[in-house]
Amino acid sequence: MRRFWAAATTVALCAVGATVTAAHAETRGGGGANAPAAITWGPCTDAPLRAQGAECGFVSVPMDYRKPAGARIQLAVSRVKHTVPAAKYQGAILVNPGGPGGPGLGMATLGGHVPKGAGAAYDWIGFDPRGVGASLPKLACDGKYAGYNRPVYVPTSPAIENVWHARTKAYAAACAKAGGALLDHMRTEDSVRDIDSIRQALGAEKISFYGFSYGTYLAQVFATRYPERVHRMVLDGVVDPSRVWYRSNLDQDVAFDRSIKVYFAWLAKYDAVYHLGRTAKAVEQLYYRQLTALAAKPAGGLIGPAELTDIFLQPGYYIFGWEATAVAFSAWVNRKDPQPLKRLYDENHPQGAGSDNGYAVYLAVQCTDARWPSDWKKWSRDNWRIHHRAPFETWGNAWYNAPCRYWAGKPGRPVDVNGKKAPPILLISETLDAATPYTGSLEARRRFPLSALVEGVGGTTHAGSLFGNACIDDTIADYLGTGALPRRNKANRSDKQCPAIAKPVPAAAGAPVAGGTSSVPAGRRADGLGDRLRLQRLIIS
Repeated sequence: MRRFWAAATTVALCAVGATVTAAHAETRGGGGANAPAAITWGPCTDAPLRAQGAECGFVSVPMDYRKPAGARIQLAVSRVKHTVPAAKYQGAILVNPGGPGGPGLGMATLGGHVPKGAGAAYDWIGFDPRGVGASLPKLACDGKYAGYNRPVYVPTSPAIENVWHARTKAYAAACAKAGGALLDHMRTEDSVRDIDSIRQALGAEKISFYGFSYGTYLAQVFATRYPERVHRMVLDGVVDPSRVWYRSNLDQDVAFDRSIKVYFAWLAKYDAVYHLGRTAKAVEQLYYRQLTALAAKPAGGLIGPAELTDIFLQPGYYIFGWEATAVAFSAWVNRKDPQPLKRLYDENHPQGAGSDNGYAVYLAVQCTDARWPSDWKKWSRDNWRIHHRAPFETWGNAWYNAPCRYWAGKPGRPVDVNGKKAPPILLISETLDAATPYTGSLEARRRFPLSALVEGVGGTTHAGSLFGNACIDDTIADYLGTGALPRRNKANRSDKQCPAIAKPVPAAAGAPVAGGTSSVPAGRRADGLGDRLRLQRLIIS
């Protein structure tokens, strides 16, 4: 699925103490002779992690769990320890920001944002999943793939379609060369085994988990495989476990078209600020006219229709950044200044060696979790059918995933997620979430009979917990603190309703925010939440 991918913010690990010891930790709950070694913790070199007193290290795990004595890979991990007395300690909680392919080391600082001090009772564990960031080896294939001058997404001619076929095939071939044997061991089930290895290396009988977006699917599979090893789980932006992954992308296309219309209506409300149209329809028509114009003459010679679609994708995910995109689009439409658009694109689409790490890992996971259709006729038929009623993101999403048609890794079968043996878990979703449509939250709620679902009513923000929505954030604090959940009702609906995250109001409602930076709550971009917001192509997640 399409996703936001973090600007290259690899967290470096200090060489001092960032290796794995030869001695084994106490590993209750499985592992035996093949249990991973204890983690040797040392200082982190990343400034936000250091500021929170975090420690960093590695966990060594098999590349192929069926061959525990074979090749090994290294998982980069981080830890912010609990600050409560031992009697109130609740154990370790792992955090995953989504993707797949999102770097997670910075997420060890998440506990400080949980209200009521509830996060202080846990050791917060961040980790870069296999192939990601500081974990070794790091998968990257072509750092120039997201560069400028890409073809228009909508294949209105055989020539456009053929160019995209060539590009996506070449990218898959580059990944086959770069990834080698690793590509056969990048499924969600491999990462679930990695999570259990981290649990063992921590010496924990049970762990808790906080997952965003794709991280919610990781959690669902972990709870299916190891329900007795789960303490608590918070899942925000819930993946539908029944539609992995081809169908879930088609679901996204419809949902993003709906969410971008909400954004167009917001732009129209503030026409006095941005001058882009007085009605949602007028703004929408302007946007599509610009796509056509940019195909003939890119803004600043660089921002064509594919780039503009990608810039507008972020407002489809979050309300954060609505103002920045509005400022940039207004600057182009009204003053023919392309620089704000270019800044937004560059911020979210880094180029250069290793910059495609998140995208490469995304494909490595999604292309092998389940078999994708190989017949282009099916792709074409399905995407044209949806494009006719939901044109905003359909073909951009199709080409984003098209390397799966040529992927070298062996595909498997999706896990049959079953939470009947899992303990009570907390699910969170806004009603109009486009990346993980709300129906997926209801499906997960059905499969986890002890779960409770909190709904941000009417909102379009994806995975936005711990950003100041007291109704949702306090529910998280109560659950992490005591295990208390909203009372589960018998109907097929949410168990607690909260207001959605509030839409932004332009500064003074009369002057746009200066510059082209994202509108993110103060203090959040410097830590793991900043990593999560910089995800530029988040896809489901």
